[in-house]
Amino acid sequence: MQKQPVRHLSFLILLALLLPVTVAVGTISAPPVTSAAGLLEIAELLAHPEQYDHQDVVVSGAVTNVQLATNRQGQPAYGFLLKDQAGTLKVISLGQADIHEGDQVIVEGVFSRLRQVGRSIVYNEIKALSVKPLNRLNPDLVG
Repeated sequence: MQKQPVRHLSFLILLALLLPVTVAVGTISAPPVTSAAGLLEIAELLAHPEQYDHQDVVVSGAVTNVQLATNRQGQPAYGFLLKDQAGTLKVISLGQADIHEGDQVIVEGVFSRLRQVGRSIVYNEIKALSVKPLNRLNPDLVG
C-alpha cells in the first residue's frame, strides 16, 4: 500500500520539473516547448535546430519571396521565406497560396533542420500544414 503515495510523489516531482518556476522577478523555464497554443521564436529554431528536427512547430513572421510551383504529382504547391527580427526560415506547402508578400502569418508544420534535394541540401525548413494570415484571424480569438 506504500507504493501508491510514492508513485504520486514521483509524478508530482516530474511535473514540477517540467513546469516553469515562478520567482519574484519573473519566470524561469527550460527552452520553449511547442504546443498548439504557443508560438516558437524563429531564433529558438535557428539556435537549436537539432532539438526541433522533425517536430511540430508553430512560428510567426512576415512572408517574403513567395514562389508558386507544382509537385511531381502535378499538385499546386508554394514556398516562401518567413522572416522576423531574429532570422529567416524557408516554408513549403501544398495547395494554392492564400498569402501575399509582406503578410504577417502563423505557420504550423514540421521543422527539418536539413533536407536533401538532389545534390543540394536545404537547411531550416518547415513543411507547413497550415499558413494563416494574422489579419484574417477572428478578432474574438486574438488577445
